[in-house]
Amino acid sequence: MGLDQAAISALRTRVRKEVDEGLLPSCQFALAYRGELVAFETYGSQTNDARYLVYSATKPFVAGAMWALIGDGRVDVSTRVADLIPEFATNGKERITIEQVMLHTSGFPSAPLRPLAGATSAGRREAFAKWRTSWEPGSRFEYHPTSAHWVLAEIIETVTGTDFRDVVEQRVTTPAGLPKVLGALPHLAAPLHVVGEPATAEELQAVFGISELPATEVTTDALTALGDPAAQAVGVPGGGGVMRACDLAMYYQAVLMNPGEMWRPDVLADAKVRVRNTFPDPLTGASANRTLGLVQAADDGKNHFRGFGRSVHAGTIGHNGAKGQIAWGDPVTGLSFGYCTNGLDQHEIREPRRTTAIASLAAVCATE
Repeated sequence: MGLDQAAISALRTRVRKEVDEGLLPSCQFALAYRGELVAFETYGSQTNDARYLVYSATKPFVAGAMWALIGDGRVDVSTRVADLIPEFATNGKERITIEQVMLHTSGFPSAPLRPLAGATSAGRREAFAKWRTSWEPGSRFEYHPTSAHWVLAEIIETVTGTDFRDVVEQRVTTPAGLPKVLGALPHLAAPLHVVGEPATAEELQAVFGISELPATEVTTDALTALGDPAAQAVGVPGGGGVMRACDLAMYYQAVLMNPGEMWRPDVLADAKVRVRNTFPDPLTGASANRTLGLVQAADDGKNHFRGFGRSVHAGTIGHNGAKGQIAWGDPVTGLSFGYCTNGLDQHEIREPRRTTAIASLAAVCATE
């Protein structure tokens, strides 16, 4: 195996396309291979020093802290959340397990908690006591944009007695050779810019068969709110990570290679290989294909719905973020990829098509 320089050149050209056309203010991409960063470039108004809000690509960093605690024997995913957090035992949430929270099958996808209220354990627990389930836990999949990871953050603090942001740093980013990515940081994310216009009802009908997408908390207002310095200081565990594309790419090298046995090998193998959630996605119909904290590519021809593009091998693992942030690692080739942008494209069809195109080109940059 090796790197295909012509493929990397094609990827580079495609990555910068929307910046050159004036749609996106900036973007950044990185490729890593067999433990080494092999490409890292930024286009537009930012430089390689820029950090970006990566939104839900943050989630695997929090999952990484959970894997460490599972390996320590301090977390058992079959445990009911309410056994650790008594305030959680209300409104149909009494039997929800940690596993269900990590798989987005726990039934409270849109439970509200504003970033500043989630900055403290007391604020989180007060919110948990009010949350209600929308459907029977364990019976279906619906993506929990922020709610599930607020619960994971509180579990981390409960079992360690340490701020969850510090645990992520101590057990995940520092061992992986990466800077701190959650909480009070010496830098802010690149300023956010809302670009483009939403897709028309006719466009949505043609692509999705519906004239209006389902309402979620992932709105333009919610995404731009995470750019506020106060929100960045909180480090929202489900979507507030601030980092570079190279940090994403190198994190997945750590997940692929487990340097220094950051994680107990059997725990990491389970997180990479064992798909625990095969419920269909309510919008695309594709299997959720979720492991304990990650999304896994399959051989069903639907990986573009999962954010991987069309070219990765089955078994590739990752987790993208809102508005086109891309992050994954392919265990077959040893290649990992990160892409970030501070342009929040409102067009609900153009943005995922861009993700598919870029991810597909990235996947063939290593030859078999």
